[in-house]
Amino acid sequence: MPSESQIPIASQDASKRFAGRLALFYGATFGTMGTHLPFFTVWLKAVGIDASWIGIISAVPALTRFTVLPFVTGAAEKRYSLRGALTVAAFATALGFAVIGTQYLPLAVLLAYAATCALWTPMLPLTDAYALRGVARYGLNYGPMRLWGSAAFVAGALVCGLLVDIVAARHLIWVIASIAALGAIASLGLQPLERPKPAQAAVQGATSLLRATGFVAIIVASALTQGSHAAYYAFASITWQGLGLSGLTIAGLWVLGVLAEIVVFALSPRFTLQPSTLVVIGALSAVARWSITAQEPSLAVLSVVQLAHGLTYGITQVGTMGLLVRHVPIHLMARGQGYLAACGGIVSMTASILSGVVYARYGAGVYYMMAAMALVAASVMWCARHKLSHQPQRAASGG
Repeated sequence: MPSESQIPIASQDASKRFAGRLALFYGATFGTMGTHLPFFTVWLKAVGIDASWIGIISAVPALTRFTVLPFVTGAAEKRYSLRGALTVAAFATALGFAVIGTQYLPLAVLLAYAATCALWTPMLPLTDAYALRGVARYGLNYGPMRLWGSAAFVAGALVCGLLVDIVAARHLIWVIASIAALGAIASLGLQPLERPKPAQAAVQGATSLLRATGFVAIIVASALTQGSHAAYYAFASITWQGLGLSGLTIAGLWVLGVLAEIVVFALSPRFTLQPSTLVVIGALSAVARWSITAQEPSLAVLSVVQLAHGLTYGITQVGTMGLLVRHVPIHLMARGQGYLAACGGIVSMTASILSGVVYARYGAGVYYMMAAMALVAASVMWCARHKLSHQPQRAASGG
C-alpha cells in the first residue's frame, strides 16, 4: 500500500474526499441500524406483536439476503452502478420504514418490512464493495472508514435509549425512519469511481467464485459467526427490559459492545495476524460470549461480556474483509459481497426463526445454540487457513 507521500497531491485530495463522504454515509447507514437493532423488536412488542411473530419478522432481513440481495448486487455490478444503487436503496429504505410505522397487524408489518428489506439489506454489501474499491483505488484502510459507522450506531442506540423512557415505545419507529432519511441524503454525496477493466480470465472467474473452496470457507465461517448474533439482535433488549433494566441502561449495554468494535476498527491497520486467524479469534470469542450470556449474568458481568462484541463482530468483520480483498478480483467485489451476504442470510434467517421458538421455551438458553454455531465457524476457518494463506492474491486483477 503506497504511503501518502508517494501519492500525488490531486490523488491525496480525491482520497480524502472519498474517505470523508464514505465515512458520512457509513455513519448514516449504521445510525439507522443503531436505532433499529436494539429497539425495532421493542416497537414490535409495543404494538402488540407476540414473540413467535417477532422471531418471524426478525428473520426477514436474513431471508432477503439470499433471495433478493444477490440479484441487486449482481445487477449493480453488471451496470457499474454501485453508487446509483446505493442512492436508490437509501431512499427506498427511508420510505419503507415510514410505511411500516403506519402498520400494526403482524401480517401487514411483515409484508411492509419485507418490501423495505428487499432494498435495505443490499446496502451494506454494496457499501462494503464500494469501500473496498476505494481501498484498492486510493490505498486506503477499510477499518478507519468503517469505524464511523460503528460510532453512529452508538449515537443511534443512545438516542433511542433516551427516548424509550420519554416517549411511548410505539413511536420508536419514527426515530428509525428519520435516521434512514438522513442516510438517503448522505448517499447523494458519494463520489463516483472509475469502471474497472477486468481481463477475460477474471471475467470467467465470476462463474467459478463459488467453486473455490477457499472462498466458500470464508463466507461460511463469517456467516456462522455473524449469524450467531441472531438471538442477541432479536431478544437481548426484550430480555433486559424484562429484567427491569431502563431504556438507557439497555442502550448502554449495546453501546459498550459497539465501542469495543470501534476500537478494533481503529486499530485494524496495525494488525499483523493473518485475516484467517482474525476470523478464528472472532468465532472462538463468540463461543465464550454466548456461553456466558446464556447464564443470565449480573449487570456487572454482562457489561464486561458486552465488550467481546469487538471480537465477535468487529475482528470477524476485519478478517473477512481482509480475506475478500486478497482473494476476490476487485471488479467482482460486489458479487463476492453478495454471496457473503446471501450465505449470511441463510444462516441468520434460520437462526432467527429457531431463536424465536427456543427463546419462547427456554429463554436465555437460546444462547447455547448460538455458541454451537460459532464453534462450527471456528472449525471451518481453522481447517481452511493453510489453503487461504497459500492462495495467490487476486484482488489486483481489474482496476
